[in-house]
Amino acid sequence: MFDSNLGRDESPASRRAFLISAAAGIGGLLLWQWKKPTALNATPAALPEPKDVAIVLFSDSGERLKKVQIAKLIKTSAEWRQQLPSGVFDITRNADTEIAFTGKYWNLDDKGIYRCIGCDNALFDSTTKFESGTGWPSFWAPIAAENVTEIRDSTFGMARTAVACTECDAHLGHVFDDGPQPTGLRYCMNSASLRFVKSA
Repeated sequence: MFDSNLGRDESPASRRAFLISAAAGIGGLLLWQWKKPTALNATPAALPEPKDVAIVLFSDSGERLKKVQIAKLIKTSAEWRQQLPSGVFDITRNADTEIAFTGKYWNLDDKGIYRCIGCDNALFDSTTKFESGTGWPSFWAPIAAENVTEIRDSTFGMARTAVACTECDAHLGHVFDDGPQPTGLRYCMNSASLRFVKSA
């Protein structure tokens, strides 16, 4: 009769050794992934030279004031960490994403404008906000094209377009081409990247 266990060492000691070594390998990989950002952030990178960027200024009531050239706001990671709460730092400075339906603005219907949490740059007007069903605040256009920057994002093996604040480079979210008219776009933003200013 054929012995299906022939040639295999099925002793409890060898199975235990295999499981321990596999668990140690996985644990080491997870520890490396967890510690990696700390190690990278521990080495201060040279800050880029400030450069001028063009943005459009808006009043808190949403009135377009004027287009200006200003120096891009540049801070070290330590300075951003001091200014921003931990989760907000991860989203705005490390391009993390908040969990759907958890942000404070995804279902807000009040009238007003949305500013950048990092630098107060005006980003979106409530008149362009719509219910996308995604669980994130969604807009069919920014308040001014100059105030946001679109960046090719190929993380996770997908080709997407990330959206950042022009003034301080804060990560805001992504833009997709499945929005309503008149633009057909959906600027899917993180609430944590925004500060809402209600109209008086």
